[in-house]
Amino acid sequence: MIDDLPYRRVGEPKVGGIVCVADHASAYVPDDIELGVAPELLKTHIAYDIGTDGIADRMGRRHGIAAHIATVSRLVCDLHRTEDSPAVLPTSSDGHLIPGNIGANLDSRLERFHRPYHEALAQWLDDANPELIVALHSFTPKLESKIEDRPWEVGLLYNQDDSAARHAIRLFGEEGLTVGDNEPYSGKELNATMDRHAEAHGRKYMTVEIRQDLIGTKAEQARWAGLITDVANRVALALKAEG
Repeated sequence: MIDDLPYRRVGEPKVGGIVCVADHASAYVPDDIELGVAPELLKTHIAYDIGTDGIADRMGRRHGIAAHIATVSRLVCDLHRTEDSPAVLPTSSDGHLIPGNIGANLDSRLERFHRPYHEALAQWLDDANPELIVALHSFTPKLESKIEDRPWEVGLLYNQDDSAARHAIRLFGEEGLTVGDNEPYSGKELNATMDRHAEAHGRKYMTVEIRQDLIGTKAEQARWAGLITDVANRVALALKAEG
């Protein structure tokens, strides 16, 4: 964390342009919080969305898409859940118990991480007035707790407004990728940040889920940063043409 903030910023948003939000980009656990999990688990998908920090950072530094990036692990406080969701302070993840969160002070975690993250994001978006938000996530190819086929290389999630997602699904498909439509999980169930900061304000967004085995290296992250930027720009043009 930088200056004890649960987020960092890369790039300056262009007013009326495209911005990126990465809720699960960090595996960082503050020294004063004891989760009670094996250290090696903090390097896995239960702690953060592998690859998204590098992609969001590169989009902000190289591609002109400013990014608001989380700097704390989802195991400490899940910034992509509503305050009243049990999962905002997870006590288990993919079959692993998080004993340090059992009986932990929920309001303290919300006040320290969740509220400042979202209050800052709200102000940032108000100031930027973006034409499109790219919400960036990644998913594990295989869950430990479920037998589940996850063939998609990239997925687009949405709740009520699928206008940007429809264009993105088509454009990623034209790149030869296997694209999930509200897969590997549905944005109608998991869309907290975009429900709050996009749909509630009539802002267009595309939630991009990339399979983690495709973005483990800096070279792969650079490739995807360029690809997502290209698709996002084309989606923004398509939405503008629709009026």
